[in-house]
Amino acid sequence: MNLQRVFLEHGQSPWLDNLQRGYLNSGKLQDLVRHGVRGLTSNPTIFQKAIQGSSDYDHQFNELMTAGLSVREAYWEMVLSDIHGALDIFESVHHDSGGQDGFVSVEVDPSLAHDANATLEAARSLHQRIDRSNVMIKIPATSEGLPAIEAMIAEGRNVNVTLIFSLERYEQVIDAYINGVTQRFNAGLPIAGIASVASFFISRVDAEVDKQLADIGTDEALGLQGKTAISQAKLAYRLFTQKFSTEQWKELAEQGASVQRPLWASTSTKNPSYPDTMYVDELIGPHTVNTLPDVTLEAFASHGTVKRSIDTNVDQAEKYWEKVQSLGIDLGRVSTQLESEGVSSFISSFNDLIATLEQKRISFT
Repeated sequence: MNLQRVFLEHGQSPWLDNLQRGYLNSGKLQDLVRHGVRGLTSNPTIFQKAIQGSSDYDHQFNELMTAGLSVREAYWEMVLSDIHGALDIFESVHHDSGGQDGFVSVEVDPSLAHDANATLEAARSLHQRIDRSNVMIKIPATSEGLPAIEAMIAEGRNVNVTLIFSLERYEQVIDAYINGVTQRFNAGLPIAGIASVASFFISRVDAEVDKQLADIGTDEALGLQGKTAISQAKLAYRLFTQKFSTEQWKELAEQGASVQRPLWASTSTKNPSYPDTMYVDELIGPHTVNTLPDVTLEAFASHGTVKRSIDTNVDQAEKYWEKVQSLGIDLGRVSTQLESEGVSSFISSFNDLIATLEQKRISFT
């Protein structure tokens, strides 16, 4: 009920941050949709766990090896089989929402995150290969990813911008989206029906900043633990409302353009002393998405607090944000570190899975 209420009462779409073959075969994903889940995100780490963690993919993998595909080609075939299955399940949500929801996200090869041209080529190719109206291609919000994001939007393709850790980079992401829509409009092409989300990572910010606050160790520093990530998200939402209320944007909206919704990602609590729904309860508001791992999804469905919260106590959030920096914590450096770690983590997951599949191939042959 909470999953449905948060959308119906406050305009936030709960998405699932997971995908595995068993969810498709067992009907679990369809059940989640019936209970209010309105979209899905995936990433290389999710697919690593899914493929390495079960035998559900063995039959398809063996068939692909018999057909003479390379391990990397087989990886993408298995991933896209799951993506198409999820797209089928969310098609009704996409249709019933008038194309505003029901999206499934799949990420480009993370090793391309610092190569602008290769990222664009891979993103465009992946979008063309899937060729479904409710797919979103995930592109990391690295500085090199920004031109690819703008180009994809200008081409009328749906984009999930991932791994955002700072307000500065978030503003650049919004600008890339608006510039892409503007380019398309100026070219005389339709701008209605293009969808994008900007994925702001939440709990990882607190995990790093809390560690630095603990090192400082004063009462003031310790009292700020668990405050930074939510404060930044509230400031990000304020930026969102400002950027999408300009005269330039209003003119585009009159022609059918949709806002790029903020998406709150990494919303499971890493610190067991924090409430398990903290990064859901405090980030609810219109035109937003929260993508939830299974445990957090179940917790919020069970005992989450359904109330508008993303644009409340923003002045206090700004004070927390300033206090953390006044203690000597360089939040710009934190965001750079987290972005680097995020990209590296996805590359590592991708490479580990490919290595595991290579071993399977050897044993198969």
